Amino acid sequence: MGKSRGGWTTKILALTDALGNLVRFELLPGQRYDTVGVAPLIEGIAFEGLIADKAFDANWIIAELDARGAQVVISQRPHRLEPRQIDTEIYKWRHLIENFFGKLKEFKRIALRACKTDESFAAMIYVAATIIASR
Repeated sequence: MGKSRGGWTTKILALTDALGNLVRFELLPGQRYDTVGVAPLIEGIAFEGLIADKAFDANWIIAELDARGAQVVISQRPHRLEPRQIDTEIYKWRHLIENFFGKLKEFKRIALRACKTDESFAAMIYVAATIIASR
């Protein structure tokens, strides 16, 4: 079921593989926290680790990754009571998702959010990701 985005902004929450190729994405309203899209994003997907920035430093995400036996490579917020050690060399690979978003924004309809519905916006992301992967 599609909703028109109207005047609201839309966030793209994406999961890429170790090569920076799109695995899955979720569209979120611009005013929502990024963490609300994590559960559906990782549901049913096996992976050995997750690299993410401070926006994803949430206890429930870390607990989910620990339960899966996945390595947690999430930059931590300074207020964390029990800081975790993260592999800073692995964290440097977070640039792959940033590179993906940079390539995605090369497509004008995505960068300007020109599509009127979530379905058409999602379709444009799939088309763009396919073109990016084929380069």
